Amino acid sequence: MSATEPADATAAGPTGGGPPGPADLEALAAWVAVPSVSSDPGRAGDVRRSARLLAEEMRRAGAPRAEVWETPGLPAVFGHWPAADPRAPRLLVYSHHDVHAADPAEWRTTRPFTPLLRDGRLHGRGASDAKGQVMAHLWALRAHTAGRSAPAASVAYLVEGEEEIGSGHMADLLSEHADDLAADVVMVSDTMLWSPTVPAVCAAVRGSVTATLTVRGADRDLHSGAVSGAAASAPVELCRLLAQLRDDSGRVALPGFHDDVAAPGPALRASLDALPFDPGDWLARTGTLTADGEDGFAVPERLWTRPAFEVARLTAGRIDTPALGLIPAEASADLLFRLVPDQRADRVEDLLRSWLADRRRPGYRYDLEIADTNSDPYRTPEDHPALAALDRAVGRAYGAPALRVGNGGAAPAAQLARACDAPVLFFGTGLPDDGWHGRDEYADVRALRLGVRALTAFLEELPSALRRT
Repeated sequence: MSATEPADATAAGPTGGGPPGPADLEALAAWVAVPSVSSDPGRAGDVRRSARLLAEEMRRAGAPRAEVWETPGLPAVFGHWPAADPRAPRLLVYSHHDVHAADPAEWRTTRPFTPLLRDGRLHGRGASDAKGQVMAHLWALRAHTAGRSAPAASVAYLVEGEEEIGSGHMADLLSEHADDLAADVVMVSDTMLWSPTVPAVCAAVRGSVTATLTVRGADRDLHSGAVSGAAASAPVELCRLLAQLRDDSGRVALPGFHDDVAAPGPALRASLDALPFDPGDWLARTGTLTADGEDGFAVPERLWTRPAFEVARLTAGRIDTPALGLIPAEASADLLFRLVPDQRADRVEDLLRSWLADRRRPGYRYDLEIADTNSDPYRTPEDHPALAALDRAVGRAYGAPALRVGNGGAAPAAQLARACDAPVLFFGTGLPDDGWHGRDEYADVRALRLGVRALTAFLEELPSALRRT
């Protein structure tokens, strides 16, 4: 990437100038070029290289402490900027530096780990999810501390290296480093803005339960000409089961699943009613062919206030030979349930086990493997003064009052809230059309500038909102 390439005129948006400048984008590009794919064991060295690079960026941003924390898996990075005033509030920022796997053959603009700045967008895997977001926080802290010896609030960063594979060592990190990670408020930066033109603060995230359901109907693949119509069919049986997990109205049909679904709070409800939403624009930005889901709810409601069920992967039979005449012995599906307040992941896991137990058919073998990294949903307390400070900061960045939104994905917010005994805020610089986990991912320079401006204002607002005595 050429650092001297100008971002287009629209990149400034409502934020005007300021970070990121050419040198900032060069630094981000150098980090994006590191293929820190946590799901690939062959990339473990690259994940460690990514951690070292981030620690160095933290030192450049003035961190008195910037350390790589090893785990039995992949490393996290910790940075700390203490405030001069011991009564100042403590802010912990959470994110991740590992990235989702990428197939170079699918990418069109550039190769996944060959960053390219074009038309105000920095293309590359991890540019938005979540390296660009982490850098935006560092740039904001640098802007905030310019001309002063220390930040107005104590700021710490925990940037883990295993988020894309389930954060398997997150609980150990939070326990082993509890003193370093003590906080009055936590901010998750791995999230999205609604748009570069509509100010909105995320105040709720969905949780998740993932599981793999496998059905076996034979000891080996069968020739249909010999047994079709009389032999067990694992793919058909699996499809029978999956069809029972969502009804014709788009509602999750797992018995008891909706018992704990809470209504959105008044601020989020009012923002949903006021949020400008263009269905055609949303389809174009996300690459979705049609807006489908639970009947009776608008798209923003489905995304942020309603639970959902998806099939993330469906496999049966071999793909390296013609399928004609084959009845696969086994079929498998990766299931994903998105949860909303006040659902709990452990209860949904129990409901799923009971559901399968009631629907087993004689002669088939069933296996349900539930992930051990599932997460609870979380909602920021609507009356918390830190949330009000973030509202004001985002309003200053956009030049208009901020609405409230949610995030359709999951984040370890509930885990962080429990471990730190502190409320969790959300602010990131991703956009719905950034291509997270897809081809041609990019970070919008306009969104990065918005984020830096909002976060700089938030660091100014936080001490008066949460001054400790």
